[in-house]
Amino acid sequence: MGACSFQNSGRGRSAQDVFTRLQENAEREYGDDSYNGTISTVPGFHDVTDDWKKSKKDLDSFIEKKIDDGRKYDCFCICTNPPVANKNKTKTQVENIVTPGTKKWILKYSVYTYDNQLGSFLKKGDAVIAARAHTEKTQQSTSITMEKKLEKGNSTVAKITYKKSDKEKDGQYVFFGWAAE
Repeated sequence: MGACSFQNSGRGRSAQDVFTRLQENAEREYGDDSYNGTISTVPGFHDVTDDWKKSKKDLDSFIEKKIDDGRKYDCFCICTNPPVANKNKTKTQVENIVTPGTKKWILKYSVYTYDNQLGSFLKKGDAVIAARAHTEKTQQSTSITMEKKLEKGNSTVAKITYKKSDKEKDGQYVFFGWAAE
């Protein structure tokens, strides 16, 4: 198996965020074959931003030299524009959700698999029947929990959202190196 050079770039809050997203995009486009010749075949990266700045070379010349000296699975990262973090004291905002009237809570029996809810029932017996049917059909374990639910309306009482600073911005990163093919 050989190797081929690659170069990818992206914007994000950190080099790791961009690296992960580039690897996921490469896997979606080229598959998860460990010899697909993309950034998804490298296990990690080395940040060489300081080396690039000290070299006084333009970006393309530095990348070309680093690739010439590199080996299979080498991946390097250069931050060409650093991110600017949110320096606001409060970085979120709260939207309170008020619903008028009195609330009536009822007891429900909810059936869950390890990754999702299958249904909610007023009687434990109905929940057991649904859980057994699912487990017999799929051989996947289920569990039943007692939960108080609102009879009508929404139980959400607040929504928290991120409040972006007007000076905040993502960083720009370039990844390059040798991928397995």
